[in-house]
Parts: sequence; C-alpha cells; structure tokens
Amino acid sequence: MGFAESTSQTKILLESGTNELEIMEFMIAGESFGINVAKVREILMAQDVKKMPNSHPVVEGVFKPRDEIITVIDLAKYLNIPRTGEGTHDIFIVTHFNKLSFAFHVENVVGIGRVSWEEIRKPDRIIYGGDEGVATGIAQYKDRLVTILDFEKIIAEISPESSIQYDEIDMLGKRQDSHKPVLIVEDSMLLSKMIVDCLHRAGYKNTIKTDNGQEAWNYLSEAKSSGEPILNHVSCIVSDIEMPLMDGHRLTKLVKEDSVLKDIPLILFSSLISEEIYIKGKELGADEQITKPEIANLVSIIDRLIR
Repeated sequence: MGFAESTSQTKILLESGTNELEIMEFMIAGESFGINVAKVREILMAQDVKKMPNSHPVVEGVFKPRDEIITVIDLAKYLNIPRTGEGTHDIFIVTHFNKLSFAFHVENVVGIGRVSWEEIRKPDRIIYGGDEGVATGIAQYKDRLVTILDFEKIIAEISPESSIQYDEIDMLGKRQDSHKPVLIVEDSMLLSKMIVDCLHRAGYKNTIKTDNGQEAWNYLSEAKSSGEPILNHVSCIVSDIEMPLMDGHRLTKLVKEDSVLKDIPLILFSSLISEEIYIKGKELGADEQITKPEIANLVSIIDRLIR
C-alpha cells in the first residue's frame, strides 16, 4: 500500500465515524511501536543532519528536505532503547500536529494497519520511562502487541514552548471563580494535568477528568440516570479526538444524538484539527473545535458556551 493511498483512505475512515484509526507500525530494536497515520506527513530514508549546539540530548539535529527546516528526534535515545543494526536502512517519520513538523528517527517502518479504538488498551503501568509514561495505548494487531506512543508528550518535553503555556491564562486578566462542572476527556496524562491546571487557574474549579471517551460516556450515562438536571453534573465537555476504547468523534456522536445530553456544549481540543477532521467534527455536532495548545482560546470558548 502506498502512503498517499493510505492517507486518502484515512480521510474516508475519519469521516465515517467508525471509532477506528489507522496506525503506522515501526520498529526500534525489535520492538513494535505505532503512530496514528493522521499525524504522519511523509516517510523518508534517514539522512545526514546538521548538529545544533545546546540542543536537547535526544535531538539529532536538523535537515531541510525541501523548503522547511525540520528537527530530527532520535526516538530510540528518547525511549532509552539500545539500537540494533547498522542504521543503513533507518527511516525518518515526518509528522505534523499541533501546527508543527518534526521528524522521528526509527529503524524501519513495517506498514499500516487498521484497528478499532475499542481494541486499544491504556497501559496498566508506566512503561518506557518518565514519571507519567510515554505510551497512550497498547494495540493488539495481528499476532503482536504494538505500543502507541504519546508523541505530544515527547514534543512537550523536548520543546516546552510549543506546548500549553500557563502564562497565557494570566494574560486573560482578573477572573471570577466558577463552580460549573467541566468534563475533561484526554488520554495523555501530561496534557490532561496541564489542561486541568490551566482551567483551575482560569477560575474553573470544578473539573471532572476522564481518560477516554468510554469513561466520559459512562460518567454521562450515570449523570443522566440520576434524575437531576444534567447541567448540575456537566456544563461543558472538552474532549481530545485520539483516545483508547472510544475516540472523541464517537463520543461527540453519542452525546449529540442523545435527547438529554445534546445541549451540553462540546469542544474538540486536539492536535489533529485538519480541514477534513474539522468537517467531520462539525457534521457530528461539535460546538467548537480548536487546535492544541491554544489554552487561552479554549478558556474563552468555555466562557462563551457556558454563558
């Protein structure tokens, strides 16, 4: 399967709302890892890079494939996995998300496969280093387990200025506290904590945190069955799109087709708001869609929708 063909199929897949995704599987030291194809711009043979002084230890350097200078990250070094082989067939996976492009140096790309989010499990314990883990999920694909990495966390650690900035909240000026409940649906532990911290700093003191769409749906279903007004439990939903068990698009579809829940404002806050994905979110009924890491914009939208 060619990559252009695969990305075309991914657009169809994303627009169908089937709670599935396509992952690109790649190898490091004989271990299988995966990345959502929607994050991948192209794959290139590894090439010489220009070293950059005082850069992060896992940054190999930069290269310029065309008119753009791209930073190359040594993924094996980041994961603290010894490389195998001579590196003669290594690959650069060039990604684009959060409006930024990076290249990840891996040993080889196996191919592209389709999996259901329902089959992707959150890791039971922290793996591959870091206080909060770098795996967002483990996927059973054919006869092997594929570790889906939290690429947003990797970039946030290497380039903190490209991630959520707390001082953006301070620039909003003096704010009043609100105890209206805001439901956060985010599988990345690092980003979830940052979003909650920023909302608290912005005055939204009552946040409910869930790790994926299924957990959020369970919470909403319980709230609905309580018999109390639903807005007593949730006044706004802020959801990622990529998540194990149930993605944000499926959650949006379920919420907006439910007679009790449909009036809850729902914001898709994702690194993947491309033109195609924006159209899909709009079709499903999302009230707003914004790209990470625009946290001040997120707060302003919550302000407007809750009022």
